[in-house]
Amino acid sequence: MRTSPTLVVIFAGAAVLAAEPRVVDLAAEGQAWWAHVQVLADDALEGRNVGTAGFEKAVEYVERQFKTIGLRPAGTDGFRQPVKFQSRSLVAERSHLALVRDGKEEMFEIGQDATLSARAELDGSTEASMVFLGYGLSIPEARWDDLAGIDLRGKIAVYVNAFPPAQVSDNVRSHVNTADERWAALKHAGAIGIATIPGPPAPAANPGRGAGEAGGARGGGAGRGGGAPQPVIVLADRELTGQAVQVSIALTRRGAEKVLAGTGHTLDEIDGLVRDKKPLPRFALPGTVRVQAALRRAALESPNVAGLVEGSDPRLRNEYVIMTAHLDHVGVGRAVNGDAIYNGAMDDASGVASLIETARLLKNSGAPPKRSVLFVAVTAEEKGLLGSRYFANRPTVPFAQIVANLNLDMFLPLYPLKVIEVQGFAESSLGESVRAAAATLGVEVQTDREPEQNRFIRSDQYSFIRRGVPALAFKFGYEFGSPEETIRRNWVRDVYHQPNDDTKQPVNLEAAATFNRVIMTLLRRVGDDAARPAWNADSFFKRFAK
Repeated sequence: MRTSPTLVVIFAGAAVLAAEPRVVDLAAEGQAWWAHVQVLADDALEGRNVGTAGFEKAVEYVERQFKTIGLRPAGTDGFRQPVKFQSRSLVAERSHLALVRDGKEEMFEIGQDATLSARAELDGSTEASMVFLGYGLSIPEARWDDLAGIDLRGKIAVYVNAFPPAQVSDNVRSHVNTADERWAALKHAGAIGIATIPGPPAPAANPGRGAGEAGGARGGGAGRGGGAPQPVIVLADRELTGQAVQVSIALTRRGAEKVLAGTGHTLDEIDGLVRDKKPLPRFALPGTVRVQAALRRAALESPNVAGLVEGSDPRLRNEYVIMTAHLDHVGVGRAVNGDAIYNGAMDDASGVASLIETARLLKNSGAPPKRSVLFVAVTAEEKGLLGSRYFANRPTVPFAQIVANLNLDMFLPLYPLKVIEVQGFAESSLGESVRAAAATLGVEVQTDREPEQNRFIRSDQYSFIRRGVPALAFKFGYEFGSPEETIRRNWVRDVYHQPNDDTKQPVNLEAAATFNRVIMTLLRRVGDDAARPAWNADSFFKRFAK
């Protein structure tokens, strides 16, 4: 559909079936959406990093908007659900790494040979033997197990940071390749830590395929490198973090060559096998690794913000559709063209702006859906989906009554809205719900154009998926070879996680307003459906349903 400043909309809510068609001013709605983006992505908020004054300003803004709209406070402290975190950073002068062989200690140069992660629990010293595990993955679905027959008790698991030639679906690949899942298997086998070897150097990147695009779990850095390592942020709630890795080492290619020396295997050999998509050898590494780490820890708190539109049905109002978008971004970092503030206009002030405007549209419609809708601006997505993980495990409403999650993260209204890319379209009954909702506004839907990017598990919807809740995420779609594809790929290449993701970039406001209308229609449809959303029988993610 070619967007325009006005649109005729016929609502399907039971209370308004007899209403006359309404003419919607998309231009005005787009401007209202953009006004929120302008506030949240203003330099005064300094990139909305968690634990900063700028993030607190963003929280206060969302609270005011929810209150003005007339949402009911749905946090544990008014609209807020406080979340406690721990910030960790390595004390460089007290953190060391060495390879010990035949009684001789070879010190590794931090940064040149390897780096230590402050996300690991070690605060002191340890020494352990190492085992090379190839790809280091156990994938029952593919009958692939690099851990089989290997004694890992008390050892460091060393593996190549690449995916094996296992024949699995994109969803299986996405899930098992997450850091949490990989570590869970290694920990179960007795490992106390990990050391990663980089995969073979990649050919020149395909324009627009920015590594990390649209996915939390990126750690704690601000921007793309430069300066001292940024502290990492972890949840203070130990029940949600589980038994963390004791030692986490990232070897450089130079460091990997030192570790492999004397084994009869070389890094070039391993590179060739990875490139040829072949299995890798597994073998014990000679000697031990001696690690000393000192962590500087600090407590911080950063809230989720939650507001409720109560449902109209006496029974179904006790069930909840959760709509999320992340409020944080990465703060202040390396200057690019003199600009060091990473404003995060599209990532994800745009999603929070849509959260606010969709809530306003739904509340002002005068016809709430039968189920309640909970709007949650989550914290710490950029630190590893931490705010949504906390909410999904410590919800402010009964968990058993949560029926679905719709997540907005960087949906990119950079051109007219003709088609919406739906991540998770084929996984649950929500796929057909969004198809029907979009059709009422003349918009088509499509599946993920780049499934290899694993986006369905790389933003806040995954926190709900892991708890068995059907979920969707969205982007503006495109056809392969179209100008829209070029625009999106260029944006990911040139703007994603850069200071120029700000309010100076061109955005299609009417298209954003139409998108918000699609999401509101979807919320209403899911909220009014007599049946709860359900995972499809063949969905990989059905296994998480309780």
